[in-house]
Amino acid sequence: MGSYDSENGVAPALRYIPLSYSPADSQATALRLILTLFPDWEGPENKIEFVRFTDGITNTLLKIINRKDGLTDAQIDNDAVLMRAYGNGTEILIDREIILFVFLQEKPPRMLFWPAVASPLPSSPASTMVYSTVSFVVSPAGTWTWLLPPIYRGVARRLAQWHAVLPSKGTSSTPSQEASIIAHSEAESAKEEEGFDVIQPRRAGPSMWAVLQKWILALPTSTPEQRSRRLTLQKELQWVLAQLDDGKGIGEDGLVFSHCDLLCANVIVLPTEDGSKSEDNVTNVNFIDYEYAVPAPAAFDIANHLAEWIGYDCDYNMTPTKSVRRQFLTEYTKSYCENRGLDESSQAEIVDRLVQDVDRFRGIPGLYWGVWSLIQAQISQIDFDYAGYAETRLGEYWAWKREMDGSRKKAGEEMPLREQRWALEA
Repeated sequence: MGSYDSENGVAPALRYIPLSYSPADSQATALRLILTLFPDWEGPENKIEFVRFTDGITNTLLKIINRKDGLTDAQIDNDAVLMRAYGNGTEILIDREIILFVFLQEKPPRMLFWPAVASPLPSSPASTMVYSTVSFVVSPAGTWTWLLPPIYRGVARRLAQWHAVLPSKGTSSTPSQEASIIAHSEAESAKEEEGFDVIQPRRAGPSMWAVLQKWILALPTSTPEQRSRRLTLQKELQWVLAQLDDGKGIGEDGLVFSHCDLLCANVIVLPTEDGSKSEDNVTNVNFIDYEYAVPAPAAFDIANHLAEWIGYDCDYNMTPTKSVRRQFLTEYTKSYCENRGLDESSQAEIVDRLVQDVDRFRGIPGLYWGVWSLIQAQISQIDFDYAGYAETRLGEYWAWKREMDGSRKKAGEEMPLREQRWALEA
């Protein structure tokens, strides 16, 4: 596989196999892909098994193993492959993962999964990717494990490495000509609507601001209620951009290369050979599933991760308190400074700045994933209450804004649980 040319944004050609995966005939279509990739897995001596992962709410993820006689459990796991089938309509939401896999496999930190085959950039419901696993046994972190200091310190350390090492420019694929034309057409159409002005982020090019704008443009507008809601969310995006897109965060022009989807299922615990942790009792972790990765303020990526401590069930009792967030950010800053070669004397100042920045961004993940869920409610065929999830996540944003402008306190209303937990010192 060739090298990624970060200056010119050119990725090596990936092998393309004209086969598709169908959830209606999951095992047969997945098996056809696997046997095309690994013809030595065909024959009576092979015992192929499929394990379906259910942690995701967007795509299908299968682990395929070959329990061939004579192999140890470690050998079986080392030869396993993962297959991801993108959900219906997800080209509206993501279009970068293949380029990012090629880029990240040659940059630190080393990723867990390597591309073996892929269709062209995901552009249809049938888009499928197959990965080969690296040679160690891994396990995903569970939601409850965020409460364990060795786990969240490990996440903070790894996330800081991402933000410090990976450049925030030249890391995303260039949108296809067709996608650019569609986006331009949607923007021009939106401009004709009264009060709808497409945002202009401070820095042109890919960013989480541009992604959120793209998603709002993709919201349904079939009814007056839908059009009104889209206009409302667009005005919120304009307001948020004016408040937060100031370039004052760490990184280049206030942006770092961000994961943007760091929920528990996307954090992999890396055990050592004897099962021990590092010398300073910090668990080694790595990240997977970075199809949403894009330049963003570090405070957004951190706040987004901390927001994911609540899990899909949105248990706000899991929201990290002030003291826990400061511990996370202290570990993050130490790792960031080490990877950037910054003097230790600057760490206390950076921690204080991040505490304030993450606090300012704490409501934005709710807006981000709330809009995402509104789209999923229209296009997804997965059995998940996206509409209800959208209202819950958008509710986080509105609660944050009411704290920001003081309207909740002025109305004499009780502070929502998430905001209570966020304000708690312990």
